[in-house]
Amino acid sequence: MMIQKLTPVNFYADIEALVCELRTDYMDAVVHYCEKNNLEIETAAAIIKSNGKFKAIIQNEGEELNLLPKTAKLPL
Repeated sequence: MMIQKLTPVNFYADIEALVCELRTDYMDAVVHYCEKNNLEIETAAAIIKSNGKFKAIIQNEGEELNLLPKTAKLPL
């Protein structure tokens, strides 16, 4: 069995798959992934910070759930 190296790209793909499979939000999918793969949450946070798109998704989700203060957004 070959061990797959954890990169921001394949981590994001795995989380995307979990979001679709479990029909859950991204933060819950990250926690589930970490528990399932014996990965520290801090390690996942470092990976998320290195991927701008993923970081924005998590930040937006946190703001919607009132876990983070809302940031100013341009009107569309």
